Amino acid sequence: PKFKKWKEHAITVVGTYGQGNESNQLDGPYGIFIDKKKNIFITDFNNHRIVEWKYNAKEGQIIVGGNGKGRRIDQLNRPTDVIVDQQNNSIIVADQWNRRVIQWSNQKQQILIDDILCWGLAMDKHGFLYVSDVEKNEVRRWKMGEYNKEGIVVAGGNGRGDKINQFSCPAFIFVDEDQSVYISDRDNHRVMKWRKDATEGTIVAGGNGQGGNLTQLFGPQGVTVDHLGHIYVADWGNHRVMRWREGKEEGEIIVGGIGEGFQSNRLYWPRGLSFDDEGNLYVADFIACRIQKFEIVL
Repeated sequence: PKFKKWKEHAITVVGTYGQGNESNQLDGPYGIFIDKKKNIFITDFNNHRIVEWKYNAKEGQIIVGGNGKGRRIDQLNRPTDVIVDQQNNSIIVADQWNRRVIQWSNQKQQILIDDILCWGLAMDKHGFLYVSDVEKNEVRRWKMGEYNKEGIVVAGGNGRGDKINQFSCPAFIFVDEDQSVYISDRDNHRVMKWRKDATEGTIVAGGNGQGGNLTQLFGPQGVTVDHLGHIYVADWGNHRVMRWREGKEEGEIIVGGIGEGFQSNRLYWPRGLSFDDEGNLYVADFIACRIQKFEIVL
Protein backbone atom coordinates (compact mmCIF):
# COMPACT_ATOMS: atom_id res chain seq x y z
CA PRO A 1 0.00 0.00 0.00
CA LYS A 2 1.05 3.58 -0.59
CA PHE A 3 2.01 5.13 2.70
CA LYS A 4 0.15 8.25 3.61
CA LYS A 5 1.55 11.75 3.66
CA TRP A 6 0.37 14.96 5.28
CA LYS A 7 0.68 18.57 4.23
CA GLU A 8 3.78 20.23 5.58
CA HIS A 9 1.88 23.30 6.78
CA ALA A 10 -0.90 22.92 9.32
CA ILE A 11 -4.17 24.75 9.72
CA THR A 12 -4.67 26.11 13.24
CA VAL A 13 -8.14 24.84 14.10
CA VAL A 14 -8.05 25.99 17.73
CA GLY A 15 -5.99 28.76 19.28
CA THR A 16 -5.48 31.37 16.57
CA TYR A 17 -5.90 34.03 19.28
CA GLY A 18 -2.87 33.05 21.33
CA GLN A 19 -2.49 31.86 24.89
CA GLY A 20 -5.24 32.69 27.38
CA ASN A 21 -8.41 31.56 29.10
CA GLU A 22 -11.11 33.02 26.82
CA SER A 23 -13.46 30.67 24.98
CA ASN A 24 -11.34 30.97 21.82
CA GLN A 25 -8.02 30.40 23.61
CA LEU A 26 -6.03 27.63 25.26
CA ASP A 27 -3.24 27.55 27.82
CA GLY A 28 -1.23 24.39 27.43
CA PRO A 29 -3.30 21.85 25.48
CA TYR A 30 -2.49 18.27 26.49
CA GLY A 31 -4.60 15.30 25.41
CA ILE A 32 -7.10 15.55 22.56
CA PHE A 33 -9.95 13.38 21.34
CA ILE A 34 -11.74 13.68 17.99
CA ASP A 35 -15.22 12.21 17.75
CA LYS A 36 -16.97 10.90 14.64
CA LYS A 37 -18.39 14.34 13.85
CA LYS A 38 -14.88 15.85 13.95
CA ASN A 39 -15.62 17.70 17.19
CA ILE A 40 -12.40 18.20 19.15
CA PHE A 41 -12.20 17.63 22.91
CA ILE A 42 -9.15 19.20 24.54
CA THR A 43 -7.61 19.00 28.00
CA ASP A 44 -6.68 22.62 28.62
CA PHE A 45 -4.00 21.89 31.21
CA ASN A 46 -3.21 25.30 32.70
CA ASN A 47 -6.83 26.46 32.49
CA HIS A 48 -7.99 23.39 34.44
CA ARG A 49 -10.82 22.64 32.03
CA ILE A 50 -12.00 20.46 29.18
CA VAL A 51 -13.06 22.37 26.09
CA GLU A 52 -15.10 21.05 23.17
CA TRP A 53 -14.70 22.69 19.78
CA LYS A 54 -17.47 21.70 17.42
CA TYR A 55 -16.39 21.09 13.83
CA ASN A 56 -15.50 24.44 12.19
CA ALA A 57 -16.52 26.42 15.31
CA LYS A 58 -14.91 29.78 16.06
CA GLU A 59 -14.83 29.20 19.80
CA GLY A 60 -15.02 26.35 22.25
CA GLN A 61 -17.45 25.38 24.99
CA ILE A 62 -16.23 24.50 28.47
CA ILE A 63 -17.74 21.11 29.24
CA VAL A 64 -15.84 20.12 32.41
CA GLY A 65 -14.13 22.37 34.94
CA GLY A 66 -13.37 25.97 34.14
CA ASN A 67 -14.12 26.92 37.75
CA GLY A 68 -10.54 27.53 38.75
CA LYS A 69 -8.02 25.03 40.04
CA GLY A 70 -9.35 22.90 42.87
CA ARG A 71 -10.60 19.61 44.25
CA ARG A 72 -14.34 20.18 44.12
CA ILE A 73 -16.27 17.83 41.86
CA ASP A 74 -16.86 20.71 39.41
CA GLN A 75 -13.16 21.60 39.32
CA LEU A 76 -10.03 20.11 37.78
CA ASN A 77 -6.36 20.43 38.63
CA ARG A 78 -4.09 20.05 35.61
CA PRO A 79 -6.00 17.52 33.49
CA THR A 80 -3.86 15.50 31.10
CA ASP A 81 -6.20 13.44 28.92
CA VAL A 82 -9.81 13.10 27.81
CA ILE A 83 -11.80 10.44 25.98
CA VAL A 84 -15.43 10.35 24.93
CA ASP A 85 -17.35 7.13 25.40
CA GLN A 86 -19.51 7.44 22.31
CA GLN A 87 -21.76 4.56 23.43
CA ASN A 88 -23.25 6.43 26.37
CA ASN A 89 -22.10 9.95 25.51
CA SER A 90 -20.00 10.38 28.61
CA ILE A 91 -16.70 12.20 28.93
CA ILE A 92 -13.86 10.68 30.94
CA VAL A 93 -11.02 12.88 32.20
CA ALA A 94 -7.61 12.16 33.70
CA ASP A 95 -7.58 14.82 36.44
CA GLN A 96 -3.91 14.31 37.15
CA TRP A 97 -3.05 16.66 40.00
CA ASN A 98 -6.26 15.72 41.81
CA ARG A 99 -5.17 12.08 41.48
CA ARG A 100 -8.46 10.90 40.05
CA VAL A 101 -10.30 9.87 36.91
CA ILE A 102 -13.69 11.50 36.58
CA GLN A 103 -16.68 10.91 34.35
CA TRP A 104 -19.11 13.56 33.22
CA SER A 105 -22.45 12.55 31.76
CA ASN A 106 -25.86 14.22 31.64
CA GLN A 107 -24.55 17.22 33.60
CA LYS A 108 -23.44 14.90 36.42
CA GLN A 109 -19.88 14.29 37.50
CA GLN A 110 -18.60 11.31 39.40
CA ILE A 111 -15.20 10.05 40.44
CA LEU A 112 -14.55 6.74 38.70
CA ILE A 113 -11.09 6.02 40.09
CA ASP A 114 -9.56 7.76 43.07
CA ASP A 115 -5.97 8.07 44.32
CA ILE A 116 -4.21 7.43 41.01
CA LEU A 117 -1.53 9.65 39.49
CA CYS A 118 -3.10 9.19 36.07
CA TRP A 119 -1.90 10.52 32.73
CA GLY A 120 -3.26 8.70 29.67
CA LEU A 121 -6.68 7.19 28.96
CA ALA A 122 -7.92 4.74 26.35
CA MET A 123 -11.01 2.64 25.76
CA ASP A 124 -11.19 -0.57 23.76
CA LYS A 125 -14.06 -1.84 21.61
CA HIS A 126 -15.42 -3.87 24.54
CA GLY A 127 -15.75 -0.76 26.70
CA PHE A 128 -12.82 -1.50 29.03
CA LEU A 129 -11.10 1.63 30.34
CA TYR A 130 -7.28 1.76 30.42
CA VAL A 131 -5.38 4.27 32.55
CA SER A 132 -1.64 4.88 32.84
CA ASP A 133 -0.27 5.45 36.35
CA VAL A 134 2.98 7.42 36.36
CA GLU A 135 3.62 6.76 40.04
CA LYS A 136 3.27 2.98 39.92
CA ASN A 137 4.72 2.83 36.39
CA GLU A 138 1.93 0.66 35.05
CA VAL A 139 -1.24 0.62 32.98
CA ARG A 140 -4.40 -0.77 34.54
CA ARG A 141 -7.69 -1.77 33.01
CA TRP A 142 -11.19 -1.46 34.45
CA LYS A 143 -14.45 -3.00 33.35
CA MET A 144 -17.26 -0.51 32.85
CA GLY A 145 -19.20 -0.09 36.07
CA GLU A 146 -16.57 -1.82 38.22
CA TYR A 147 -14.47 1.20 39.05
CA ASN A 148 -14.60 0.56 42.78
CA LYS A 149 -12.22 -2.36 42.25
CA GLU A 150 -8.46 -2.09 41.86
CA GLY A 151 -8.37 -2.75 38.15
CA ILE A 152 -6.11 -5.27 36.44
CA VAL A 153 -2.49 -4.48 35.57
CA VAL A 154 -2.08 -4.99 31.81
CA ALA A 155 1.38 -3.43 31.37
CA GLY A 156 4.27 -2.70 33.71
CA GLY A 157 3.75 -2.93 37.44
CA ASN A 158 7.35 -4.01 37.99
CA GLY A 159 8.68 -0.76 39.39
CA ARG A 160 10.42 2.08 37.65
CA GLY A 161 13.19 1.10 35.25
CA ASP A 162 14.23 0.49 31.67
CA LYS A 163 13.77 -3.27 31.37
CA ILE A 164 11.16 -4.36 28.84
CA ASN A 165 8.71 -5.20 31.64
CA GLN A 166 9.12 -1.75 33.21
CA PHE A 167 8.35 1.90 32.53
CA SER A 168 9.78 5.20 33.56
CA CYS A 169 6.77 7.52 33.43
CA PRO A 170 4.15 5.92 31.17
CA ALA A 171 2.31 8.84 29.58
CA PHE A 172 -0.24 8.60 26.79
CA ILE A 173 -1.63 5.22 25.73
CA PHE A 174 -3.49 3.64 22.80
CA VAL A 175 -5.35 0.32 22.62
CA ASP A 176 -5.87 -1.48 19.29
CA GLU A 177 -8.51 -3.95 18.08
CA ASP A 178 -6.63 -6.91 19.61
CA GLN A 179 -6.41 -5.19 23.02
CA SER A 180 -2.69 -4.62 22.61
CA VAL A 181 -1.67 -1.54 24.58
CA TYR A 182 0.83 0.98 23.21
CA ILE A 183 2.49 3.19 25.80
CA SER A 184 4.66 6.28 25.47
CA ASP A 185 7.39 5.43 27.95
CA ARG A 186 8.45 9.02 28.38
CA ASP A 187 11.66 8.95 30.37
CA ASN A 188 12.92 5.83 28.60
CA HIS A 189 12.39 7.66 25.28
CA ARG A 190 10.54 4.79 23.67
CA VAL A 191 7.09 3.46 22.79
CA MET A 192 6.23 0.01 24.14
CA LYS A 193 3.66 -2.47 22.89
CA TRP A 194 2.14 -4.92 25.36
CA ARG A 195 0.04 -7.63 23.77
CA LYS A 196 -3.00 -8.89 25.64
CA ASP A 197 -1.94 -10.99 28.68
CA ALA A 198 1.77 -10.34 28.02
CA THR A 199 4.25 -10.22 30.91
CA GLU A 200 6.63 -7.91 29.06
CA GLY A 201 6.50 -5.43 26.23
CA THR A 202 8.32 -4.94 22.96
CA ILE A 203 9.94 -1.69 21.90
CA VAL A 204 8.14 -0.45 18.78
CA ALA A 205 9.65 3.06 18.55
CA GLY A 206 12.80 4.62 19.95
CA GLY A 207 14.60 2.83 22.75
CA ASN A 208 18.01 4.11 21.69
CA GLY A 209 18.39 6.78 24.33
CA GLN A 210 17.35 10.42 24.25
CA GLY A 211 18.17 12.08 20.96
CA GLY A 212 17.04 13.52 17.70
CA ASN A 213 18.06 11.10 14.98
CA LEU A 214 15.60 8.76 13.24
CA THR A 215 16.22 5.88 15.66
CA GLN A 216 15.57 8.03 18.72
CA LEU A 217 12.85 9.90 20.58
CA PHE A 218 13.03 12.62 23.22
CA GLY A 219 10.30 12.39 25.86
CA PRO A 220 7.58 10.86 23.65
CA GLN A 221 4.00 11.88 24.39
CA GLY A 222 0.84 11.30 22.33
CA VAL A 223 0.64 7.94 20.58
CA THR A 224 -1.82 6.46 18.12
CA VAL A 225 -1.79 3.50 15.74
CA ASP A 226 -3.45 3.21 12.32
CA HIS A 227 -5.21 0.18 10.82
CA LEU A 228 -1.94 -0.92 9.17
CA GLY A 229 -0.26 -1.08 12.58
CA HIS A 230 1.93 1.97 12.00
CA ILE A 231 2.74 3.83 15.19
CA TYR A 232 2.51 7.62 15.32
CA VAL A 233 4.15 9.42 18.21
CA ALA A 234 4.45 13.04 19.29
CA ASP A 235 8.20 13.37 19.76
CA TRP A 236 7.96 16.14 22.34
CA GLY A 237 11.57 17.30 22.75
CA ASN A 238 12.28 17.07 19.01
CA HIS A 239 9.16 19.08 18.06
CA ARG A 240 8.01 16.54 15.52
CA VAL A 241 5.60 13.69 14.85
CA MET A 242 7.19 10.39 13.88
CA ARG A 243 5.77 7.29 12.20
CA TRP A 244 7.28 3.89 12.94
CA ARG A 245 6.45 0.65 11.19
CA GLU A 246 6.61 -2.19 13.65
CA GLY A 247 9.91 -4.04 13.51
CA LYS A 248 11.77 -1.20 11.80
CA GLU A 249 14.98 0.21 13.25
CA GLU A 250 14.10 3.80 12.50
CA GLY A 251 11.06 5.99 12.11
CA GLU A 252 10.25 8.74 9.67
CA ILE A 253 9.33 12.34 10.35
CA ILE A 254 5.84 13.10 9.09
CA VAL A 255 5.46 16.66 10.42
CA GLY A 256 7.78 19.15 12.08
CA GLY A 257 11.32 18.20 12.98
CA ILE A 258 12.86 21.51 11.93
CA GLY A 259 13.17 22.99 15.39
CA GLU A 260 10.58 24.54 17.67
CA GLY A 261 8.48 27.50 16.64
CA PHE A 262 5.10 29.05 16.06
CA GLN A 263 5.04 28.82 12.26
CA SER A 264 2.54 26.53 10.54
CA ASN A 265 5.21 23.93 9.67
CA ARG A 266 6.68 23.81 13.18
CA LEU A 267 5.61 22.43 16.53
CA TYR A 268 6.60 23.53 20.02
CA TRP A 269 6.60 20.68 22.54
CA PRO A 270 3.74 18.66 21.02
CA ARG A 271 1.71 16.50 23.38
CA GLY A 272 -1.60 14.90 22.34
CA LEU A 273 -2.14 13.33 18.93
CA SER A 274 -5.28 12.16 17.14
CA PHE A 275 -6.68 11.35 13.71
CA ASP A 276 -10.15 12.03 12.39
CA ASP A 277 -12.01 9.47 10.27
CA GLU A 278 -10.52 10.90 7.07
CA GLY A 279 -6.95 10.50 8.31
CA ASN A 280 -6.23 14.17 9.01
CA LEU A 281 -3.73 14.51 11.86
CA TYR A 282 -4.36 16.76 14.87
CA VAL A 283 -1.59 17.75 17.27
CA ALA A 284 -1.87 19.52 20.62
CA ASP A 285 0.91 22.08 20.30
CA PHE A 286 1.60 22.75 23.96
CA ILE A 287 3.73 25.90 24.08
CA ALA A 288 2.06 27.46 21.03
CA CYS A 289 -1.31 26.91 22.77
CA ARG A 290 -3.02 25.68 19.62
CA ILE A 291 -4.38 22.58 17.93
CA GLN A 292 -2.74 22.02 14.55
CA LYS A 293 -4.52 20.08 11.81
CA PHE A 294 -2.25 18.55 9.19
CA GLU A 295 -4.42 17.58 6.24
CA ILE A 296 -3.86 14.24 4.60
CA VAL A 297 -2.52 14.29 1.05
CA LEU A 298 -4.62 11.85 -0.94
